[in-house]
Amino acid sequence: MTTSLIFALIWLVMANVLAMLPSRDNHWQRAYVLIALGVPLLGWVTLQNGPWVGLLCMAAGISVLRWPVRYFGRWIGRKLSKPTSTNPAE
Repeated sequence: MTTSLIFALIWLVMANVLAMLPSRDNHWQRAYVLIALGVPLLGWVTLQNGPWVGLLCMAAGISVLRWPVRYFGRWIGRKLSKPTSTNPAE
């Protein structure tokens, strides 16, 4: 097992432990830290182990951080959708 996969597994355990602890802000600050640590780690895993292992690790990360991913998807959808007209005369 490569060093990057060991760190990815540590990241997953850390994310699950942090999710079990109570939080006043619905875990958003912890999610930001996990994202900041996880993105470069995902690149390292992909570089050392190939794209398929990188995709598996990305799927594991998405399953842990599903709410930030959902909100990001909605934000992208709003940005890419057609703007609706607010003027009824048009």
